Amino acid sequence: MTVKMLARQIVEFYEKLSSWEHEVVRGSELTPGQMHAIEIIGHEKSLRMKELAEKLGVTTGTLTVTVDKLERKELIERRPHETDRRSYRVVLTEAGQKHFTSHHEYHVKLTEEMASVLSPEELETFGEVLEKVVKQI
Repeated sequence: MTVKMLARQIVEFYEKLSSWEHEVVRGSELTPGQMHAIEIIGHEKSLRMKELAEKLGVTTGTLTVTVDKLERKELIERRPHETDRRSYRVVLTEAGQKHFTSHHEYHVKLTEEMASVLSPEELETFGEVLEKVVKQI
């Protein structure tokens, strides 16, 4: 396997995953970016704006626009940080938690579909490789 072949496979995997994400949010009032923010907050429970921006790979300015929109939709709320008066934490509202739970179920189903074509050993290796690669990028 060459790096060029691997790059092509990664792009193809990304495109399929991206297409799946767009399909899942179609018909909801959310964009994939907004749903990703909800997904990350749902897993972390509470994050500083800067932490969320880093996890999403966006600037804090871009994140502010996303958070403003999600706040207007009453899916998240900003709360003052307990010890740092200059900082805010973002958390899911009850409605945001419902979106997170529903979307996370889709992720679990997709992962089950992918895992179904792998042997237990391949699944273990795949998980280890993903973990290693994610730490690098």
